Amino acid sequence: MLTAIIDYESGNLHSAQKAFERMATETNGGDIVVTGDADVVARADRIVLPGDGAFPACMAELTGHSGLYAALVEAVEGKGRPFMGICVGMQLMASWGREYTDTKGLDWVAGEVRQIAPSDPALKVPHMGWNDLVIDGAHPVFDGVKTGDHAYFVHSYHMDVTNPDQRLAHVDYGGDVTAVIGTGTMIGLQFHPEKSQAAGLRMIANFLHWRP
Repeated sequence: MLTAIIDYESGNLHSAQKAFERMATETNGGDIVVTGDADVVARADRIVLPGDGAFPACMAELTGHSGLYAALVEAVEGKGRPFMGICVGMQLMASWGREYTDTKGLDWVAGEVRQIAPSDPALKVPHMGWNDLVIDGAHPVFDGVKTGDHAYFVHSYHMDVTNPDQRLAHVDYGGDVTAVIGTGTMIGLQFHPEKSQAAGLRMIANFLHWRP
C-alpha cells in the first residue's frame, strides 16, 4: 500500500512526512512517499494533500504543476482513493475560498472558506495553538479519538460547510470553528495532525488503515 503526500511547493512537509512514516512503521501501514510526480499520485493507494499559506496561492500551485491536479482529481473522484486534506489542503476541498479574492476550490465538500470572526474581541486571529475537539459525527479516522482531545491549529480561515452532516468535528473559538470535514472517501483536518501528539498520530494511523 502506497500513501502519497503531495508536494506542490506549499509548505514544509518534513514534519508531516516523519509523522506518517512513523505511524506506517508502527502499524504496518505501507509505504509513504512525498511527491510532486503526477504518475506516482495516479497509482497511489491513498493521497494526502497538505498546505500552508493562502487559499489562492495554494490552488495556483496545485493547478500549476504539470498533470498533478488532473492526477489528484482522477484518483479521488474517479477511482475513489482515500484522501486526507490537511490545513489549507482541507480548505481546498471547499467550493470556494474567500481569502483575498474569490477562488474556486475542488468542490468536493460544498461550502466556503471564510475568515474566522470570534465573538470575543479578546480572541486573536490567527487561531493559533491547542484547542479541544468536539466530535460531531462518527468516522473510522476518529477510532480512539474523543471529544476533549487536543489538536494544534494555526489558521485565520475556516470552512463554512453547507451540509452540517459533512462537518465531523469543530472547536470553540468565540463560536464554532470547523475542525474536520468529510464525505465518502475524503476527510479533511483543519489542524495539523503531525503536531497534535497522541490524537493526531492516532488519526494518521487510522487513515493509513481506512478502507471506505
